[in-house]
Amino acid sequence: MITIIAAIAENNALGKDNKLIWHLPADLKRFKKVTLNHHIIMGRKTFESLGKPLPNRTNIVITRNKDYTANGCVVVNSLQEALKAAKKDKDPFILGGAEIYMQAILIADKLDLTFVHHKFEADAFFPEIAKTIWKETSREDYKADNNNKFDFSFVTFERC
Repeated sequence: MITIIAAIAENNALGKDNKLIWHLPADLKRFKKVTLNHHIIMGRKTFESLGKPLPNRTNIVITRNKDYTANGCVVVNSLQEALKAAKKDKDPFILGGAEIYMQAILIADKLDLTFVHHKFEADAFFPEIAKTIWKETSREDYKADNNNKFDFSFVTFERC
C-alpha cells in the first residue's frame, strides 16, 4: 500500500521557500509515529529542507541529478525507482514535495493528510483531491491549543 503523507492548508498550501509555513507539534509527533520503521520517499528539495535523514526510517531521495549523493539515504532518479527500492516495505510513505505528490497521487492507494484550517501564502501546493477517486475513511478534528496555533484535522482517504 503506497501512502502519501502530507500537511496541507485550506488552500492546498504545502510550503514556501522550501520550508513549512506552520509549526504543529501534534502533527510532527503523529508523522513520526506513523512513518517510524518504514521507507520514506521524498524529492531532493524536501530532503534538503530536512537537513539530514530521518532516524529509524529508510530515507529514499529522488533527484534528476545522476551524481547526487546523500549520506544515510538511498538516492534514485525517479518515483518508479524509489518504489522499487522500497519494495521490502509493504507500507512505504511518500512525503513530498509538490512535484513528487503530483506524480504519486496517480498511483497511491491512500492519503494520510493533516488539514491545517487556515489559508497561507505559499509557493508549493498539494494537488487537488478528486472526490470521484478518493473516499474519506477517517477524520479526527482538533482545536488550536497552547502548542498548536491552528485548528487541524487528521484525515485519511482511500482510493475508491
